Amino acid sequence: MNNREQKGKFITLEGMDGAGKSTHIPLIIELLESRGVEVVSTREPGGTVLGEKLRALLLHESMHAETETLLMFAARREHIANVIEPSLARGAYVLSDRFTDATYAYQCGAKGVLPSKIKQLETWVQDDLRPDATLLFDVPVEISIQRLRSAREPDKFERENAQFFEKLRQAYLKRAAENSHIFHIIDANQSIDKVEVLVKNIMATI
Repeated sequence: MNNREQKGKFITLEGMDGAGKSTHIPLIIELLESRGVEVVSTREPGGTVLGEKLRALLLHESMHAETETLLMFAARREHIANVIEPSLARGAYVLSDRFTDATYAYQCGAKGVLPSKIKQLETWVQDDLRPDATLLFDVPVEISIQRLRSAREPDKFERENAQFFEKLRQAYLKRAAENSHIFHIIDANQSIDKVEVLVKNIMATI
């Protein structure tokens, strides 16, 4: 998408599994709608009929890390073309539970796919589309694992070991440091009430 065509704003939520980002989506939607704007809430992988089918494969089928990356971007292309770009063009705020930063964190940081390969796909699939703001919910690895143990049946990523999660966390923090003009890091190792205050303060600036 050419930025001149974008009327709305693109906000993404990132973080390890168990960080609590999905818990705060209703709050963020409420905050945005209180401004009188249309909010389109979506997720990755997924967001479209085809994307949800690819999501099921990605979360539950064993495959090479590069195959995962290619499927992620295939789902992302559909997502951008059918949901994100049309919504932004009409002035809506798009709120996506994960986007390309997750690919850099999971497939590159934790699984070793070369960042140059992801960058090529990012440029091809997205052109100049990038988030206007990214909220990164950050928790220590042991907290993430503890929360996942008490959650629903885990997917294949959620069943990974502590070393995987540590690589994942460090990859996210590295992305945040490299893109500090976009990222807002939230200390999610607190009560929901305290995290809500942080979210509200950040959203007031977006």
